[in-house]
Amino acid sequence: MFQLMNVKVDGILYIDELSIPANQITCIVGPSGSGKSTLLRFLNNLSSPDHGEILFKNKSISSMDPLQLRRSVVMVSQAPVIFDGTIEDNLQIGRTFSEKESAGEEDMNYLLELFSLGKLLDEEAEHLSGGEKQRLSWARAMLLDPEVFLLDEPTSALDEETARTVLLRFRDHVREKSKTVIMITHSQELAELVAENMIDMSRYSVGGSAD
Repeated sequence: MFQLMNVKVDGILYIDELSIPANQITCIVGPSGSGKSTLLRFLNNLSSPDHGEILFKNKSISSMDPLQLRRSVVMVSQAPVIFDGTIEDNLQIGRTFSEKESAGEEDMNYLLELFSLGKLLDEEAEHLSGGEKQRLSWARAMLLDPEVFLLDEPTSALDEETARTVLLRFRDHVREKSKTVIMITHSQELAELVAENMIDMSRYSVGGSAD
């Protein structure tokens, strides 16, 4: 799905060659400052390396329209973005921005269940806890039905049991739909639970702070 060749961030990161497979869950692990978040941002052109080339489906990311790329490669950040309005408003807004038709109520309720959000669609999103907002942001990304999910510490605000439950459900869903997932996690246990491929960023860090 992705190929990185001679990718450098001067004084911080050097990846001579790295391939990330399609239709698998890849976990990015490594110590703080090893470039995990930097790598994730490269993959949908939120930032660019100082040197090197990154390919998405054999096409250089630098030559692609960033908006079109981000409709196929959707990022879920560690700090959730929540908009004014209801839970339904927050779920629908991504599809609105992407000029897609509104999601059906059945699909939205399915995602609330998948992410263990025992809420109603007409409840105000501002009243959710930090962990609930994180899962709502994740559910919104799923409604976009992208080819690739980029997840930056998606369970950081969740307790261990909820994180495990949600990740296993998500794993089963994306495997059924043959999606590609690239996920940063601080938990080696969670990474081993869901990963089919692992990237240890300590192999590529050359000093400095890149997260």
